[in-house]
Amino acid sequence: MSDPDAQLAWTAMPYRAPVTDRDGNRIGTAESLLGDEREDIFHGIAVKRSDGKLVEVTAPHVQHITSREVRTDLSRQEVAELPLYKDERWFHIGWGGLFRKRPEWKP
Repeated sequence: MSDPDAQLAWTAMPYRAPVTDRDGNRIGTAESLLGDEREDIFHGIAVKRSDGKLVEVTAPHVQHITSREVRTDLSRQEVAELPLYKDERWFHIGWGGLFRKRPEWKP
C-alpha cells in the first residue's frame, strides 16, 4: 500500500486535488499545472478558490504535493490577495487533459 502523505512530483499532482493554506484550511482545488513538462520546470498551479475565482499559486508557495492534497505556505490573507489567473495557452499532457504555459516562457 502506498503512503497517501508521500511527496509526489509536480507532474503527478492529482487533478482537482484540494489545496490548503499553511494552517490546513482548504482554499480551493488545483485546476491546472503551470510549468514546462519538457524542461521539468514547475511554475505553480491555477487554483479555483471556494469563491469560484481562478487564481495562481506560484511554485515557491507550494510546499508539499501528495495524492490527497496540495499544501501551501500561504496565510488566509495572502490567499485572499492572490492575483486572478488569466488564460493564456493550453497544452495537452494528460493531467486532467490540460496544461498551461505562459507565452513568454520559451521552449
